[in-house]
Amino acid sequence: MANKKEIVMVERETYEKNDRTFFTYFIKGKIRGKDVRVAVTPPDKGGYTVLDIVFGNEMKAELITKPYEIKDETSGTIIKGNTYSVRSVDENGEIYECPIKPFRQSDKALLNMLMKQ
Repeated sequence: MANKKEIVMVERETYEKNDRTFFTYFIKGKIRGKDVRVAVTPPDKGGYTVLDIVFGNEMKAELITKPYEIKDETSGTIIKGNTYSVRSVDENGEIYECPIKPFRQSDKALLNMLMKQ
C-alpha cells in the first residue's frame, strides 16, 4: 500500500456523542485481502483543535512518515521506527501539519503492516 509513489491519506468522519458532533480520524487500507481501518489520534487532547485546522473544510489529508533511529547507550541496541503526522497545503501554499499516533496497540500493529506493503 505505502510504496514510495503512493500517497497515504488520513480521513475523518463525524460522530455524535452527548448531543455534540465530533470527528474521528483513521487510515483505510487492505492487509492480506482484508479491509482494515486504523484509528489515529493527536498526541494530546489539545491536538484535536490542531487537526481541525490542518483538515480545514476537507475530509482527507496526507499522512507524513518520518523514520527515526535511536541507539540505547547501555545495550547498544538500535531502535528503529516511524513518527507520523498529517499535513495539508492551502491555496496560498501554506503548510499545516499536526503529529498523530495510532490510537491503540492494535492500531499500531496494523499501521506497521500497512506501511511495509
